[in-house]
Amino acid sequence: MPWTSHDGGNDKKGRRHDGPMSNGPWQPRGQGPRNPNPWGSGPSGGGSGGREPPDLEDIFRRGQDKLRRVMPGGGGGDGLSKLGALGIAFVGLLALAGWMLTGFYTVRPNEMGIERVFGKFISITPPGLNWNWPYPVGRIDKPTIGVQTIEIGLRTNESRRGTIRDVREESLMLTGDENIVDVDFSVLWLVDAKKPQDFVFNLRDPERTVRVVAESAMREVIGRREIQPILTGARLEIERAVQELMQRTLNSYGAGIIVQQVQMMKVDPPTEVIDAFRDVQAARADQERMQNEAQTYANKVIPEARGEASKITQRAEAERERMIADARGEAARFIAILDEYKKAPDITRRRLYIETVERIYAGMDKIILDPGKNGAGAIPLLPLNDLMKKNATEAGKR
Repeated sequence: MPWTSHDGGNDKKGRRHDGPMSNGPWQPRGQGPRNPNPWGSGPSGGGSGGREPPDLEDIFRRGQDKLRRVMPGGGGGDGLSKLGALGIAFVGLLALAGWMLTGFYTVRPNEMGIERVFGKFISITPPGLNWNWPYPVGRIDKPTIGVQTIEIGLRTNESRRGTIRDVREESLMLTGDENIVDVDFSVLWLVDAKKPQDFVFNLRDPERTVRVVAESAMREVIGRREIQPILTGARLEIERAVQELMQRTLNSYGAGIIVQQVQMMKVDPPTEVIDAFRDVQAARADQERMQNEAQTYANKVIPEARGEASKITQRAEAERERMIADARGEAARFIAILDEYKKAPDITRRRLYIETVERIYAGMDKIILDPGKNGAGAIPLLPLNDLMKKNATEAGKR
């Protein structure tokens, strides 16, 4: 069926066409002007009518009308707007509630909570369930409060049954007398419970900071001492000095760390010279032992010699005093006899004679001879002294 159009006619929707319509792609070849609408019939006033395609705008408009009639508020557009606003508000409240619930957090017994709001420190929270503004407004840091250990000069591998790896770049140190010593030690430290915020805010890498400070402090203390006391009896003193120096340094950093203890686990010469060093140590030990033995002998002999010398000196002093006293007594006696001799010379001479004879014959056996018998009759003198001594000896034995 040919499609035609008329000048100045109206289409089905009332649109006016001025002038003839151009040939469309649906007009058969050789049959007059074409209809631009391939789905409809020709314009009103010419030809027979055909079926039109559905109008999408009309369908959409009718659907909106039905939705308005179903909604409360008389089916107007205000009801739909109110429903959308309520839905958006409800969803926003749910999102806000969920976001606020994410602010709850738990602090373990060996931790402390550090609360921040917009990056600023607010408070310290104890162990348990707590709440703070959620991210990104708030933030929680939970440093561990328990004792932690850092090893210097070695590393213990717990996964391989306590295998120890030596770290010589940390353990080799120079002493004050220019010797090299191999020192392995550990540091026990913990976060200051009074200032955990300093630990969180002032240190970027706390473990590395403690390690570097510990190694530096040990090198300084070792560098002030000679190798001999370091290897023998100065360990407690060195540990105490390192702990005090570390604490002063960390306090100057505002680290919020307490150094609890420093333990020296191994103090030896380098492995390359350890055998020769042990020989030297053994020789020094023998030298000290022999010196101690000599000192002990000297401590024993010298007091004895001094005592003997003191005894001899005192004996000589006593003998001198006795001899001086005897001489003075003899001189006084001689002077007294001289005075008596001047008064009575004959009597004094006889008395001196008798006393001299008495002194001479006092300890001798004596025999009396009677001159009248021409020496034939000897009269023995009764030995009273000998008899008295004999009786005294027998009485002592009983």
